Amino acid sequence: MNKIVLASSSPYRRALLEKLKIPFDYLAPDIDETPLAGETAAQMVQRLASAKAQALADRYPHHLIIGSDQCCVLAGQITGKPLTEANAIAQLTRASGKAVTFYTGLALLNSASGRLQTCMEPFVVHFRTLEDAEIAGYVRLEQPLQCAGSFQCEGLGIALFEALEGRDPNTLIGLPLLALADMLRREGVNPLRA
Repeated sequence: MNKIVLASSSPYRRALLEKLKIPFDYLAPDIDETPLAGETAAQMVQRLASAKAQALADRYPHHLIIGSDQCCVLAGQITGKPLTEANAIAQLTRASGKAVTFYTGLALLNSASGRLQTCMEPFVVHFRTLEDAEIAGYVRLEQPLQCAGSFQCEGLGIALFEALEGRDPNTLIGLPLLALADMLRREGVNPLRA
């Protein structure tokens, strides 16, 4: 079986990849994540997912390297990680009663052959109309300061929503497993035959 590397330090992505029950290593790539002028959110996450995988190719020359990147868009604006409680409250206040689209880019690089597979998965979250006290309470309890959109859907964040729409719910957490499993099978790695 090919050795697999996840180009990420995210504990959420690691937990998702563990669902496939295939052994893997992980390492955070060192890349510039600055958006390019005129780049759409979908283009940006695809570019960054590929860049993350390619950044580890020299260190892992005979591996399958997984890169993933995510951003969320509210009212046409890319929303990043809040980093502070005040920013998280402001982001959730803006999202209240609205739909937010998450774009997740995925790349699988076979560093031995140079073959690069990519895709982009959208996922839409419809927020309930939230009270200020709900937002403040959520941020205080969950501390979603390192999460795009200021929530963790795998925890208490699910109570913020009225509906979710997308092909793969794992996409919202940061790693589209349906697409990744397809890519891995094309490289001869079938989690069901491991």
